Amino acid sequence: MVDDEADTREVLSVILSESGIEVTTAASVQEALKLLKSWQPKILVSDIGMPGEDGYSLIRQIRRLSPTEGGSIPAVALTAYSREEDRKQVLLAGFQMHVSKPVEATELLQAIATLAEQAIAPSSV
Repeated sequence: MVDDEADTREVLSVILSESGIEVTTAASVQEALKLLKSWQPKILVSDIGMPGEDGYSLIRQIRRLSPTEGGSIPAVALTAYSREEDRKQVLLAGFQMHVSKPVEATELLQAIATLAEQAIAPSSV
């Protein structure tokens, strides 16, 4: 999970961990990219509005990686930007899901479950 706000990282880490999800956190885009070199998460959860490089920059850089480097990791965008245009921008940037802040635990868990199911489901022809 990538979020510049320490309190958000802590709260969401507890919620996800208590649901049986292994969580590793990063406070910035650069920290997240560094972690990806040594750890391949099954799903990425990232804030959009961060100082310096934002979540859009992160997902663009990740999508340029090869699949073995994590370039095709399913991703959830967390954002206070909740207009329909914002959702479209998130999806066009390379995220598969958009979850608005303030985050409802059940909504985030459902988004993660959906992406996990899609990752293991056989693809249709």
